[in-house]
Amino acid sequence: MIGRFALVLHSHLPWLRGHGHWPVGEEWLYQAIAASYVPVLDVLQRLADRGRRDLVTVGITPVLATQLDDPHCLHGARSWVGDWLWRTRELGQDDPTAAAREARHAHATMEALEGIHRAGFSPAWRRLADAGVIELLGGPATHPFQPLLDDRTAAFSLGAGQDDHTVRFGHRPRGIWAPECGYRPGLERVYAEAGVDHFLMDGPTMLHVGRPTHSAWTVGDTDVVAFGRDLEVTYRVWSPRRGYPGHAEYRDFHVVDDLGFKTRRVTAGHVHGRGKDEYDEAAAAAAVRRDAQDFVELVRRRLEDLSGGRPNPLVVAAYDTELFGHWWFEGPAWLEQVLLLLPDAGVEVTTLGGAYGSVAGRIDPQPGSWGSGKDFRVWDGPLVSDLVDENADLVRRWHKLADPTVRDPRQDDLATQALLALSSDWAFMISKDSAAEYARQRHEGHHAAFQRIAASIETGRPSPPPVDRPFPHLDARLL
Repeated sequence: MIGRFALVLHSHLPWLRGHGHWPVGEEWLYQAIAASYVPVLDVLQRLADRGRRDLVTVGITPVLATQLDDPHCLHGARSWVGDWLWRTRELGQDDPTAAAREARHAHATMEALEGIHRAGFSPAWRRLADAGVIELLGGPATHPFQPLLDDRTAAFSLGAGQDDHTVRFGHRPRGIWAPECGYRPGLERVYAEAGVDHFLMDGPTMLHVGRPTHSAWTVGDTDVVAFGRDLEVTYRVWSPRRGYPGHAEYRDFHVVDDLGFKTRRVTAGHVHGRGKDEYDEAAAAAAVRRDAQDFVELVRRRLEDLSGGRPNPLVVAAYDTELFGHWWFEGPAWLEQVLLLLPDAGVEVTTLGGAYGSVAGRIDPQPGSWGSGKDFRVWDGPLVSDLVDENADLVRRWHKLADPTVRDPRQDDLATQALLALSSDWAFMISKDSAAEYARQRHEGHHAAFQRIAASIETGRPSPPPVDRPFPHLDARLL
């Protein structure tokens, strides 16, 4: 083998239960279930049935895991797929080929939701992890941007997330997905105290201190290991200018017909809307084979180039799981072919945990993230300065009210609303102008709920019933 390749999939959606519909509510979650989580799990199970192991590292945020196991969510997803099936009948009047394709996918999704995933998605992820097919990463409870948190708050959020992972998947994870790949000096000590021994760092954060991403590195004065995302390889897939999903043959994500179906292909950058060509399954399948082979060749060449610097080099590529299927319809098929082809090209496929022995030395990184500018501007820029200030005030009040001596449901509810208010999603949506108004409403709603519960604790009056309780096991005494 010329080297090792580790693929990391990050699965995350904000806490959406009961908070409306597309473009930012539960329909987004149902689309991701149908287009990404079900087919990606199918791919991994097929490869497992062929004896493949140590295939990918999967980070599933606690809020997403909670939603994917929630009866309300599962019922909603089945109803959504039923509507999808119903609409294919009308589509069939004008486009029988597209209708047959959509009905086939809808039936397969419904079969999975009523069968293997009827009780939720955690059992499937857990079976794959227990069999050594995948590595599951944990993470903080509500996906906060950790560099903006003090150590006490960061430790509590991480502990709550690790507890949820343990309850859901049967083990406490050694590795975590650091939300937004956000890092600041000192977080490694928070990780070490929580029993975490490895995490993913964006490539530039590591490169800025002169350390290549083809090795793992211990961080600061701890034994916690950081793996760096290789951008040269990662961007071959997910780049706005040259990524595979933008190739002409693939199904276009943005053009939607009157019935809500995507029946066009990308065609060309200068062709828009209904001017795009009809989708052709055979042409897309050929493009998948072509681009899978191209990616495998890229990884092989990259490892050969790196092998001059050290033996058995490592390449780590990381993507949002939702890229495979939701954003890029053919993504799951591409993923399956890549994982099958890499070993034949002399590349050892592994997980971050499997590559743990690749430590080359110690680093003291500077702050960084995988966001725009590779810094904190998305979560701490001028567009969201008011959120940052409000969150700082909330944390200060929360710490003052925290009582480690008693188990009080109001304290648990207070902590839950604080964690939901601190989610990185709200600042991201505002900075990227993606459902910004909705994000502000959600942020304000969790702050208002926090203030009501805080006032009830201060005055001794009863507090209103909690609106959100995604983590029933959360213990605020641990703050």
